[in-house]
Amino acid sequence: MTTLRALVEQGAARLARAGIEAPRKEARRLLAHALGVDPGRLAGMEHDAAPAEGAAAYLPMIERRAARAPLSHIVGYRDFWTHRFRVTTDVLDPRPETEKLVAAALEAPFARLLDLGTGSGCLATTLLAERPEATGVATDISAAALDVARDNAARLGVADRLAFVRADWAEGLAGPFDLIVSNPPYIPVGEIAGLAPEVRDHEPRGALTDGDDGLSAHARIAVAAPALLAPGGRLIVEIGPGQRDPVSELFAAAGLVVAGTRADMDGRVRAVLAKPA
Repeated sequence: MTTLRALVEQGAARLARAGIEAPRKEARRLLAHALGVDPGRLAGMEHDAAPAEGAAAYLPMIERRAARAPLSHIVGYRDFWTHRFRVTTDVLDPRPETEKLVAAALEAPFARLLDLGTGSGCLATTLLAERPEATGVATDISAAALDVARDNAARLGVADRLAFVRADWAEGLAGPFDLIVSNPPYIPVGEIAGLAPEVRDHEPRGALTDGDDGLSAHARIAVAAPALLAPGGRLIVEIGPGQRDPVSELFAAAGLVVAGTRADMDGRVRAVLAKPA
């Protein structure tokens, strides 16, 4: 009889050989997903016989993870803020660092928001879920990404308050918006080869890099923002390491006033805030 514990050990050994950092934890999560149970329940089930269907689903998942497919792509979701978001290969995985943008956005009220390059929709939908009276617009150049974002908006119950527009950043949009947020591609193209394979080989390239120095999207947002922001409105964008000063300069050149920054748990500046002059 093959037990669930034996399956976890088998999967963890395979993931360890593949260089996965937390092999046992990930093996448990994949087995729980294959069985349709919460990972916390496995501790009390480890001596149970492994159902044939569960094992048949689990082992291919282990092989996909060993091939460095992201865990989120295998289970189909990523937790962000207090919600669970569906993710696919068409969107950037929501990351804990991006929650800093949500926290900064919630520091002041807003009635109408704009999310540029929405991807999974994690920013716009999370913010609207936190502000039940607000409405918003979310853009993306990718039709496939917009489909994922629409689904997540429906899952969070905000679809009736969020319009989706296929657009190249802010092209064709009209304000005013009290709040503009964006997590644009900011990784310089020369750094892509050094990324973890889960990111480099599986997440959409256009959501990672602008194909240049990692600043061109910020430049376009800076140029568009003054005409879209309401008086007293706010612009909050995510940035990469070392980009605080160049992004701040882009904003100042566009006539915006840099109003502060926000750092992540490691003390790295992750967001730049700006407002109309």
